[in-house]
Amino acid sequence: MKINFKYICAFLILLATEIFIGLFVRDAIIRPYIGDALVVILMYAFIRGIVQKNIRFLPIYLFFFASAVELTQYYHLADVLHVRNNRIISAVIGTSFDIKDIFCYLAAAVILLIWERVRFRRSK
Repeated sequence: MKINFKYICAFLILLATEIFIGLFVRDAIIRPYIGDALVVILMYAFIRGIVQKNIRFLPIYLFFFASAVELTQYYHLADVLHVRNNRIISAVIGTSFDIKDIFCYLAAAVILLIWERVRFRRSK
């Protein structure tokens, strides 16, 4: 397996950014919106960093995955699994549904689709 270090570095920077936002940022824009969009980009960077094969429509798949996780919050999965008190697990799967989060995931997926298109055209 060949690792793409550029994407892994991007993943690590985004992960540190997400952790910083989660621990220290308490505002009305960055934490709820930018942080949600960055999650999709974070997953994209990780997958592109470890998977050599080009995955067509990866941003769309990630949008659907993030939206599915958000829908589990609508059905209170953390309560169903009795893990709400576990800070790590409840932070990963989330505890509160917000339709605006899905729009943030969509915005990130669109940004990634544009990124892929520009990157593909430059490589030609």
